[in-house]
Amino acid sequence: MRKAQVTRNTLETQIQVELNLDGDGNSQLSSGIGFLDHMLDQVARHGLIDLTVQAKGDLHIDAHHTVEDVGITMGQAFYKAVGDKKGVRRYGHAYVPLDEALSRVVVDLSGRPGLKYNVAYVRGLIGEFDVDLIREFFQGFVNHAQVTLHVDNLTGDNAHHQAETIFKAFGRALRMAVELDPRSSASLPSTKGRL
Repeated sequence: MRKAQVTRNTLETQIQVELNLDGDGNSQLSSGIGFLDHMLDQVARHGLIDLTVQAKGDLHIDAHHTVEDVGITMGQAFYKAVGDKKGVRRYGHAYVPLDEALSRVVVDLSGRPGLKYNVAYVRGLIGEFDVDLIREFFQGFVNHAQVTLHVDNLTGDNAHHQAETIFKAFGRALRMAVELDPRSSASLPSTKGRL
């Protein structure tokens, strides 16, 4: 089982993440930010990743540090859990609709952090959640998971739907990328000899 546990403690946040890439999609989420927990549940469920997130942050200031640091800690746990990447498919992609919204997410377990984020939300807040923080989550994840990630919302008239399709597609793309390929169980999917 490809599992990892990472703890990150700063003056702004205290975060613990556990994940199992070969899980059943179970989650236990307590970030103090309801909307973030809802989105992470989508990642777990659609990625078939067992995910536990316990976070305490300086929410009296705003949600920025907590959201970003959850992304960082999840990225660190993902990097640790995926291991040497031998036998994985490496690339993953997904298109996910939700009513009028449609998003595409593509991931490469490249060993090189890169984020291309193309999302124009129809409004700046989902409840009290600032949609700018979604990009911060993904930037933190990408930097520490060392993956290349393309996130595109193709259409949508409802910001909640836009965000939810992104996180569902992210989970599905991760699921595909980390899947073990029975045709190349001992090889690394790279001509460089490392990822």
